[in-house]
Amino acid sequence: MVADKRYDQHLLEDYSKGEFDELNAYIDHSRDMNFSYAAVKQLEGKYLVQNRVTGQVYESPQLLYMLVSACLFASYPKDTRLSFVKRFYDATSLFKLSLPTPIMAGVRTPTRQFSSCVLIESDDSLDSINATAAAIVKYVSQRAGIGINAGRIRALGSPIRNGEAFHTGCIPFYKHFQTAVKSCSQGGVRGGAATLFYPIWHLEVESLLVLKNNRGVDENRVRHLDYGVQINKLMYQRLIKGENITLFSPHEVPGLYDAFFADQDEFERLYVMYEQQENIRKQSIKAVELFGILAAERAQTGRIYIQNVDHCNTHSPFDPAVAPVRQSNLCLEIALPTKPLNDVNDPEGEIALCTLSAFNLGALQSLDELEDLAELIVRALDSLLDYQDYPIPAAQQATMNRRTLGVGVTNLAYYLAKNGVRYSDGSANGLVHRTFEAIQYYLLKASNQLAKELGPCPKFHETTYAKGLLPIDTYKRDVDNYCEEPLHYFWETLREDIREFGLRNSTLTALMPCETSSQITNSTNGIEPPRGYVSVKSSKDGVMKQVVPEFLELRKQYELLWDIPNNEGYLQLVGIMQKFVDQAISANTNYDPTRFPGDKVPMKQLLKDLLTAYKYGLKTLYYHNTRDGATDQQDDGGCEGGACKL
Repeated sequence: MVADKRYDQHLLEDYSKGEFDELNAYIDHSRDMNFSYAAVKQLEGKYLVQNRVTGQVYESPQLLYMLVSACLFASYPKDTRLSFVKRFYDATSLFKLSLPTPIMAGVRTPTRQFSSCVLIESDDSLDSINATAAAIVKYVSQRAGIGINAGRIRALGSPIRNGEAFHTGCIPFYKHFQTAVKSCSQGGVRGGAATLFYPIWHLEVESLLVLKNNRGVDENRVRHLDYGVQINKLMYQRLIKGENITLFSPHEVPGLYDAFFADQDEFERLYVMYEQQENIRKQSIKAVELFGILAAERAQTGRIYIQNVDHCNTHSPFDPAVAPVRQSNLCLEIALPTKPLNDVNDPEGEIALCTLSAFNLGALQSLDELEDLAELIVRALDSLLDYQDYPIPAAQQATMNRRTLGVGVTNLAYYLAKNGVRYSDGSANGLVHRTFEAIQYYLLKASNQLAKELGPCPKFHETTYAKGLLPIDTYKRDVDNYCEEPLHYFWETLREDIREFGLRNSTLTALMPCETSSQITNSTNGIEPPRGYVSVKSSKDGVMKQVVPEFLELRKQYELLWDIPNNEGYLQLVGIMQKFVDQAISANTNYDPTRFPGDKVPMKQLLKDLLTAYKYGLKTLYYHNTRDGATDQQDDGGCEGGACKL
């Protein structure tokens, strides 16, 4: 396999024949019988090393799990590494840990790029826009999902070179990014996809909000990207008070765009000041009208996403004064600092990568198991950062400096069902609080231990952890009004250990959708309630059916998506999770029109849910799902940790 260039050469360089014999003897091939039919088809279609032209498959699932483990711990001392390899093999092959598409498909092969999510920021210049497009092509070709921040690009009609030229505005450049995203097929594993971010106060926002709409002509639409609309407290206040929002071109209001992320008080001061200056080009629109357009487009397309940029910076592991978070990714669970590129080799730029995995909550017998699983996944993913290649210097530099990880969860619906609690009635609040407290605590503890051994990440000083702050210090206190669960772990001891030794990783948690990987572990998707006891999932390999875990025993305990009366209970649970999660959460809003007069969801309800999500501290909102009366199908074009396919 190495000679045929299907496996990485380093496997033969790092391990002896005796070690391979020991690992080979440890493999339990009977575990292949634990896969569902849908899982086997996903493995065959996406993950097992194969010739994608002829369809010939070269390995079994247990070989995949063992070789992924061997690659990730190859750099460990010889007296301990086989123990780690075996433990990690057990955790993954027994479905306690769920691995994302780039790791499952790529680790052990010569293609060494395994980060699920790549965040690229464009500046307001041709050089930066072209460098952004070049970076997109590089990373789309290597299986990554893309987040593009294009909020700095000036509006239509802006003068260029002192009026020598008339700026074409955002849309032509968004089309340029779309072409870059769609230029590669990611080796047959999945298609390229991206979400593009811009602020709600951008002068072109009324045109930008409808870019995905099926009405209109191709010249004024960019339909093959998804969009993240950036909002903060001041914008919501204007909505609540029935006031207006003033739209600006970012380059004409110095300091405003940067303050939007880094300093909310300064943003409000500048915003009000620029509103009063008559010589600045601007447009005023009623906040309720603008939010109405946003909510309507989100409802119609399902894929206009929300980023609450203030929560991304005030409840963040990064100090916004030096490392503000200005965007997320296409599944809206990553929240990392970026800096624009001026060219593709710009040493001053920062492309943020995040490497993902998930705990399978349904496989836990006790929260105590999370301590060992957290150690394994932090060590494995941290090793992967050194093991993988970086096609662009700005990505390598940022990753080595920040060493960001995103560990999430899958199978929450099964976890709630087997514990006899529900999404909608508050009965799950205490359990979810205890569970996510344990997750964040043990992950921080594992990263702190790794920092003791290897040193903290070089830019640890740019985190709020370096100031002694923890997620439990900065969450929205509105969560306490519906969840009174106390803290159960030794946070103050951990705080002092982090102060003294630092963290190996700037971030540790992010809750991804797990659409594809959930099929491998026969789990319910991420944190989502299932749409039915049997999910019909379509992919490029055909249509498959997946049954919820323990269907016969727990049928009455599951709360199905369209049985949940409204979004309140779900948003409360996500608010509890966000209290501990240091990045963001792929959280959806769901609507059944038949519950409303005239079978139409009122605009008032849509806006109320946006405000509720903000009130509970959510950083992002992902899909808007509407029940259309047809048979539910969960499409493989959902998302799996940054693995969208349109």
